[in-house]
Amino acid sequence: MLQVLSKEFNSFLNSLIAYMVIGVFLTAIGLLMWVFPETSVLEYGYADMDTLFSFGPYVFMFLIPAITMRSFAEEKKTGTMELLLTKPLSDWDIITGKFLAGFFLIMVALVPTLIYYYSIYQLGNPVGDIDTPGVIGSYVGLVLLGGVFCSVGIFASSVTPNQIVAFIVAAFMSFFLFSGFNSIAALNIWTADPLLVKQLGILYHYEALSKGLIDSRDLIYFFSVIFLMLSITKLIIGSRQW
Repeated sequence: MLQVLSKEFNSFLNSLIAYMVIGVFLTAIGLLMWVFPETSVLEYGYADMDTLFSFGPYVFMFLIPAITMRSFAEEKKTGTMELLLTKPLSDWDIITGKFLAGFFLIMVALVPTLIYYYSIYQLGNPVGDIDTPGVIGSYVGLVLLGGVFCSVGIFASSVTPNQIVAFIVAAFMSFFLFSGFNSIAALNIWTADPLLVKQLGILYHYEALSKGLIDSRDLIYFFSVIFLMLSITKLIIGSRQW
């Protein structure tokens, strides 16, 4: 697994993909937090990071599929998939290595946003007037969300040799898993409590973490979705049909 992880992560760093993803993410969030008047912290005068945690998931929906779309699709298209599978690596080693490479890249992209936290911390009146537990919970949620989107992207890349198709499938699935269940729960078709439908989606658990209360049920949900998507990918790769 470590061999695949190292190879994939280095391939990101040796290409423009990593730098473009990190640059686009930081630029987009920076503009939203500090420049655009509708969302600027400086305009509405509250010392919080809601802009990052509200818009970050939607930026991730496009950037993470762009990272993961080549994971298996490129291997299939270039014919190196068979060569990779002949190496003394299990399917789980390959899948986990590729997943962690994308996941670590997302965490690298998030590290510079700590500067935003420090800036808002200093801008508070008094200094430090910011909901730190809420920020920590939101960061945990954003990291786990990145993991879910990475697992979805890995799955999408495993079902097609076309990177564009993999990108579209991953972006759609990420959007649906994030907010689709909330939209379905809002329909007037439920005789029972629609809360059960909301709990199937990511947004419910993401918002729960953003309140600063890190509940084991929310953590189990995120890890379960990641494991489910990677397990389906394992079945696809294990079938050797592409």
